[in-house]
Amino acid sequence: MLINLVPDFLAVLEAEDRFAAYLEYFERHRELLTAYWDNYVLEPSGPHFEEVVRNTVAADRSDLHALLATADLVTLARHTQDKVRMLLDVDVPYDIVLMVGVGAANAGELVVNGRGIAFVCLEHFTGIANPDTQGLGLDPELIPLWLAHEITHVIRYTSPTSRSSMRDLVRDAGGYYSYWETGRQASLRELLVNEGLAVQVSRAVSPGHAAWEYFGFGRRQYARVREVEPVLTRAATRDFERTALGLRLRYLSGGMSDEARTLERTVLPERAGYFLGARMVEAAIQGRGFAWSVRASAHELAAAAEPVTERPRLTVVS
Repeated sequence: MLINLVPDFLAVLEAEDRFAAYLEYFERHRELLTAYWDNYVLEPSGPHFEEVVRNTVAADRSDLHALLATADLVTLARHTQDKVRMLLDVDVPYDIVLMVGVGAANAGELVVNGRGIAFVCLEHFTGIANPDTQGLGLDPELIPLWLAHEITHVIRYTSPTSRSSMRDLVRDAGGYYSYWETGRQASLRELLVNEGLAVQVSRAVSPGHAAWEYFGFGRRQYARVREVEPVLTRAATRDFERTALGLRLRYLSGGMSDEARTLERTVLPERAGYFLGARMVEAAIQGRGFAWSVRASAHELAAAAEPVTERPRLTVVS
């Protein structure tokens, strides 16, 4: 199902008391917005929450209005959904949500009550960086790329045929996805291939973008990741079977200090694990296809990447 929350948000901006209107908007969509805030922003209560809300409703939105006047985002989302359905042989219902966020993630995945949700926050896709909204100024043409990325996660987490440990963790949490708890409990190997699969699906669904855009990198960051790939691979391989939130943050998150990302006297670029994860799943996708790979366990993906060696022939001595 496609859920468009943008009209509701625009109504907030038209209200006489925008802050009160946002709180009412939050209550109408409490389950979804609570999951968004908990996973990608901060706990939705208290003075920090209120400060973010006040800044959000006071921000200049001329770039957002220009985007909505020139782009048919609902049709764009539906076309992306159709492409992903064909590529991944989708076998579970989920929601796509178009929304205006509070300047946190440009897109993301959620699971609430067992149902997957892929969302895109449009303040980041206006083509104009906006310091008021913390909008990244991404080209609207990148929306299908990021939607495909997040839908891939949703399928991996909720498909009845998924063998991913992420699906097990979501199920054990009562059908709820937590970035923080899965970061603590999933192995680094699983976390890396999880992002790598999403990158590869986005390439297939939305081809033609610059290579670095599929990782959320800038051009220089992409060049640096390729330069330090041997260090990145050695370091991550040693940690593949470990579980720790710090590993997810080191390899797959922004905002970590240089010290936290220093390995073998090399400072890894932020989110370098997206590049490594994409490398890790290439062979499985080539050999088994996208639908199988997105549902495979991390160790199945590793086995599919191993070269096939000919068995030694037995020599019979008479």
